[in-house]
Amino acid sequence: MKVVTAAEMRKIDQDTIEDIGIPGIVLMETAGSEIVRLIKHHYPTAQHIGMLVGKGNNGGDGLVIARHLAHVGREVYIFLVSPPESFTGEARTNLDIAYNLGLQIEETCSDVSIHAHIKHHRCELLVDSIFGTGLRGDVQEPISKIIDVINNLHIPILAVDLPSGLDADTGLPLGTCVQADRTVTIGLPKRGLLLQPGAELAGQLEIVDIGFPQKVIDAQDINVNWTNKKKAANCLPLRASDTHKGSYGRVLVIAGSTGMTGAAFLTSEATLRTGAGLVTLAIPKSLNAILEVKLSEVMTLPLPDTENGSLAEAATQSILEYAERTQSVLAIGPGLSQHPETVALVQQLIKENREQGLELRIVVDADGLNALAKAKELIHLLGEDAVLTPHLGEMARLTDTTIPTLTADKINIGEQFSQKYGLTLVLKGAPTITSNPKGEVWINSTGNPGMATAGMGDVLTGVIAGLIAQKVPSANAATLGVYLHGLAGNIAADTIGMRGLIAGDVLKIIPQAIASLIQN
Repeated sequence: MKVVTAAEMRKIDQDTIEDIGIPGIVLMETAGSEIVRLIKHHYPTAQHIGMLVGKGNNGGDGLVIARHLAHVGREVYIFLVSPPESFTGEARTNLDIAYNLGLQIEETCSDVSIHAHIKHHRCELLVDSIFGTGLRGDVQEPISKIIDVINNLHIPILAVDLPSGLDADTGLPLGTCVQADRTVTIGLPKRGLLLQPGAELAGQLEIVDIGFPQKVIDAQDINVNWTNKKKAANCLPLRASDTHKGSYGRVLVIAGSTGMTGAAFLTSEATLRTGAGLVTLAIPKSLNAILEVKLSEVMTLPLPDTENGSLAEAATQSILEYAERTQSVLAIGPGLSQHPETVALVQQLIKENREQGLELRIVVDADGLNALAKAKELIHLLGEDAVLTPHLGEMARLTDTTIPTLTADKINIGEQFSQKYGLTLVLKGAPTITSNPKGEVWINSTGNPGMATAGMGDVLTGVIAGLIAQKVPSANAATLGVYLHGLAGNIAADTIGMRGLIAGDVLKIIPQAIASLIQN
């Protein structure tokens, strides 16, 4: 599903009205009717409903909602947060209709009067239709105080299109912002509803289709998408009945050091759980016995190590020769350590892969990324089949920027990075955002706070590498891998809860997550 900026949504709305000929008031009527349907479904017992209405098109939607709710017998109280004379266009038309119908309207409310009116009318639901996507700058008084009042009343709030006070593009509050229990957005999801803290401020998100023609949407050439089940399922590799383990590819995991054998285990095991045919773990020889015990189905490749039990630079050629001979995907980084020799190993692997023309497909995570951050010129050598999976701290080191800067503009920074270096980037977080060399961006829709624990990134690295081994193109493998990883986390959370959820729980459920996609 396409995800829009405020400007893109306005252009879709404008072109639908001007080029296609669907009047704006018809779109407003459809939006209001669809939202009423959802209010009746989600709040069947809410008889007394307060409508907070602004002077723009968002307020016009709210007035349509108020009229239809009154028509089905709900007690509706309209609280205008702007003077009636300031209403224009379709919003003015619908305000006039509300007056003509004799609906209960309180004009130009303040924070004090809003509080009194809501309490007096015993409102059981509040509908926020103050601002839409057109808000510029911070919310000003008295509306900022009105928003503060309704946020503290402990009455359910349904936001129309997006919570008033939310930046539609960044997901950041513009001064103050409505804390909605549910947001019903119109036409297409806005970026700010999927990014934090906007996603939390929006509550449960639903999307209503009001008839924007697909040709109008396609004409905008929107490059940001929301990953859904259909997209993920379409990326799944097929498995034929007449096959063997060699049909599903090989992965060479380069991971682990003293104290970090768990990372090597999780990545290797996740690769197999995702369906790769054969997996080998390149491990410091001093740790080989430990991993032989921890891993039953994964082969090991003991290699020269440093004095502190991490891979030595001398292991470089052995790794390249093994990977070339077996045509393995390389998964580099989990638990490797930042020992100078290990850093040199990672850098040499990337350099030699290009110079020797091996064209190995590479997934880089954790300490592999830290090694790249110390020699950024090597990122250009990775190639379009490469996938990098940084969290915000690692991304800040790769881009010489700060975490707050990244947080404020994750989509654009990720997109620019992928196009600059010609590779796929998985920028981990809530939500995780995947961008690829084609300029496509995918915002993930799965996962939960219980997954904020050690080892989850190691599992994700294995999932992505396992999909690439099965001949899924790297960009699709990254998008699907992130979705599957989050889906497995959701299934695990539903089974055992979020608190205490560990990476091993998610690891075990990956096959179940794949099965659920196949069934759908």
